[in-house]
Amino acid sequence: MNILAPISSIMTKNLITVNPEEKLVAIKDIFDKHAIHHIPVVKFKNIVGMISKSDFLHFMRGYSQNAEDQFVDSARLRTFKAEDIMTRGLAKLDHRDPIRSAIDIFKINRFHAVPILDGEELVGIVTTYDIIKKIADEPVNPGDYQSVLPS
Repeated sequence: MNILAPISSIMTKNLITVNPEEKLVAIKDIFDKHAIHHIPVVKFKNIVGMISKSDFLHFMRGYSQNAEDQFVDSARLRTFKAEDIMTRGLAKLDHRDPIRSAIDIFKINRFHAVPILDGEELVGIVTTYDIIKKIADEPVNPGDYQSVLPS
C-alpha cells in the first residue's frame, strides 16, 4: 500500500448519515440493518459529530430480555437524539491528505474512524478496517516470507 497516496483512494464514499435531531430509534435501525460501525452526524453537509456502534451500545447499557427494561429502552430510543450521544471534536482529513495521515491518527488510538472533507463538506470516511483491508488485499510475493519463516 502506498501510504503517500491520497486518502480519497481508500475512503468509503457512499455514507449513511444522520442529522443531529435524529431519534436514536433510527440510529438503532441503521446499525441493525447495515454492517457499519460508524455513522457521521451532519448538518447541511457539514460534519458535527460521529456515532460509533460502541457509543450506541454504551448508551443502551446492554440488552435485556425483561419486558419492563425493554419498555424503558424503547422509550429512551424515542426520546434521545443523535446529538445526545455523538462524539464531537473529531479528527478530520482533507480528501487530498495522504493515507499516512490517517494511520498517524489511528496510532494515537483515540479515533477508529476519520471523516474526510472537501472544504467543509463531508465526502467520505476512513476507518481502521479500511486500512487493514487495503493491506490484506495487497498481492503477496512468496519471497516476502523467507525472512519470517523458521530455517
